[in-house]
Amino acid sequence: MFMMMYLFITCLMLTIIMMSMNIIISKKKMMDREKSSPFECGFDPISSPRTPFSLRFYLISIIFLIFDIEIVILFPLIPSMWFSNPMIWIFMFLIFSVLLIWGVYIEWNDGSLYWMK
Repeated sequence: MFMMMYLFITCLMLTIIMMSMNIIISKKKMMDREKSSPFECGFDPISSPRTPFSLRFYLISIIFLIFDIEIVILFPLIPSMWFSNPMIWIFMFLIFSVLLIWGVYIEWNDGSLYWMK
């Protein structure tokens, strides 16, 4: 019990010391226009860096990440086929496939997959 408490206090103190040292020796104390402006090949920016971001692009990228993760989850199913009960494996694969196709169907009906509107 005391060992865990000692370890916790040591880690906490080390973290506080490192954060304090970072604040003390940080070189980013002075803010000037050149340091706070976006870098564009050494020139002043042509347009404002705070232009509105396309929400459609963000939505498509999130959908891509979700389905990409689902594909990564599908990869271990193939080797596990040899070591599990075939009926259980087929049942799990069908459930996962139906959920994946259902998600695509919902996104399609919602209109999220259309880039230009």
